[in-house]
Parts: sequence; structure tokens; C-alpha cells
Amino acid sequence: MSSIWGKHIKISVFGESHGSYIGVVIDGLPPGIKLDLDKISTEMARRRPGQDIYSTQRKEADRVEIVSGFFNGYTTGSPLCGIIKNTDKRSVDYDDIKEIMRPGHADYTAFVRYNGFADYRGGGHFSGRLTAPVVFAGAVANQYLEQKGITIGTHLLRIGKIQDEPMDPVNITAQQLINFRNMRFPVFSAETAEKMKEEINSARMDCDSVGGILETTILNLPAGLGSPMFDSVESRMAAFVFSIPAVKGIEFGSGFNLASMRGSEANDEFYISEDNGRKIPRTKTNHAGGINGGITNGMPVIFRTCIKPTSTISKPQHTVNIRTMEETEHVFKGRHDPCIAVRAVPVIDAAAALVVMDLFLEHGEQVG
Repeated sequence: MSSIWGKHIKISVFGESHGSYIGVVIDGLPPGIKLDLDKISTEMARRRPGQDIYSTQRKEADRVEIVSGFFNGYTTGSPLCGIIKNTDKRSVDYDDIKEIMRPGHADYTAFVRYNGFADYRGGGHFSGRLTAPVVFAGAVANQYLEQKGITIGTHLLRIGKIQDEPMDPVNITAQQLINFRNMRFPVFSAETAEKMKEEINSARMDCDSVGGILETTILNLPAGLGSPMFDSVESRMAAFVFSIPAVKGIEFGSGFNLASMRGSEANDEFYISEDNGRKIPRTKTNHAGGINGGITNGMPVIFRTCIKPTSTISKPQHTVNIRTMEETEHVFKGRHDPCIAVRAVPVIDAAAALVVMDLFLEHGEQVG
């Protein structure tokens, strides 16, 4: 399996959903990054399962034990390793389906790719459980970026048919993004949050699930990050985001809406802005999402991520037994999120932080 990512920092994610531990090794971190362990715990709590009826009822503390690369409050420059113990496993839920392929899951493709040896319990290494160590790695990267004035935030733009208002692509503030990071349901409107909860609960009560769209902004990135053509900011961000389970789409800036615009509308016209006496080119609009030619232009970087509905639902579904090669109908048991999108918010934040940190380490002081 290819579970290693990165160019200038590298993360290696390990473990399975029902294994003893999951974790990550982060290699290439600069020495001397001061880490606030309370902030890391807060990030882990944002993704933690079992908090309410809108997430899986699996109870995991998701406390990270840092076993290397950290001394006296700072990174040492050696590989940083964090491990998380799996404490609430119910592997028996999967005993009767190890040969029955769950629709929407990687059961069939994993069986074919790994000749039947992949751990099927809870999805094994394919499980969203593996996003917990990614959130830890992202929390480390975010503390590095905070020192450079970079702020990242994500909100629930849509859950099912319920829509929140989009972020202002030009005037979004750091405080708004920080507010999102402190909200269980990060939306602009409390009324929208309640409607989203009703949408999720309705699917849950119907033994079903619902998907969503997340909108992410990265604020205060300097112009000049990224390289054409295969190291563009979009391609590197998309590659990481698509590695997150349940992600089925990503768009930057105005995205697919650009197809219905004319160039005169889609082009972001330039003007000169003054920042502390320094003249800087900025754009009046931000249809490009802060990126031109794969390189940041100094405007907010904005992208949206589509999260599909949870595949395991309690309705009868048609499938096959991979050993007998017979068709069957099955009701799948287990504890699963009725909407993955809610707990995916900090995972997308983590992905953005890791990609941006990797870009910063590549470009050094050449940008700004």
C-alpha cells in the first residue's frame, strides 16, 4: 500500500480500524517548532467519534502519544511519531460479512488488489479511522503555519439539500475561519445548523446516510507558491484531498460555475493595494480561488470538497459473496456516521495545512 505522502515533509500513516494502534510518522520537520499539546488535543477532539447522534457511536478518546521527535516542548528535527490506541473495537460485527462485499466500500477492490489478505474489519487500512493520525499531523503543520500568519478554516457549505451561505472569496477574515474551527457544526447561521442536524437525523432514522460539501479557505498565503505544471497548488492539494476516504470531488474558486461564465466575468481584474506602505497587486474578484497557473497569487485560496454519503447503511442491499460467487441481499451491521461530512471538516483542514507547509519548505524565503 502507498501510505507515504510529501516532498519536503513526509508523512507515513499506519494501522487499521480494528488494529491495536493507528499512527503517523512525520519526517522532515524543521527543528524548533514549538508545539502546544492542548491545541493538538482540541484538533483531535473535532474529529473524535461518538460525540452525538450525528456521528458514529464508536467511543474513542483519540489521545495522541508522541513517542519520538519531540523534546522540551519543541520538535527536534528527527522523525516525529504519534500513535493512537484503538480502544472501542467490535470486530464481531464483521465476522458474518468477511466474504460479503459492502456496496460503496473498498471491500471488493481491496480483495482483488491484495488477494484476500487485507484486514476487512471496519474497512482495515481503508477506513476513515485512519484520518485521525492525519489530523494529528495537520495540527502540527498548522502550528508551524500560525507562526507565518496563515489561517485555515472549513465550513459545512451543504449537507444533503440544506445549504449554508458561501464564504466571501475576497473579504473572508481570519476570525471567521477561527470561529469555524471552534464550532461542532461550522456554519454562518445557527438556523442552518439546526436544519442540517434535522437532515442528518432524518437519514439516520430512515436507516440511511447523507453527503455534503465542505468549503475551505486558506488566508494570508503569499504570492508565488507552487510550480507548473505537475506541482501546481491545485494538483498537490487535490492529490492529498482525494486520499481522504469518501471524497469524490474538489473544485477551486468558482469551479464548475466558470463553465457558464464569459471571460469578461470570470477574469479577476487587478488593482494596487497598499499594505503597511507596500504596494501589492490584488484582484477585485476571486473566481480563480487565489491560484493562477498553479501558483498562489496572494488572494485567499478557496476550494470545495464533495463528501459522499456513508456507504454502510442499515437498509437491505444487493451484493455478492466473493467466495461462493453468488448474489445475496444483506443488512449490514456496525456503528457508522449517518453523515461523514461533519467529522471530515478537521481532516480537510489538516490536509490543507500539510500541503501548504510542504510548499513553504520547498520555496523557503523566495515568496512573499
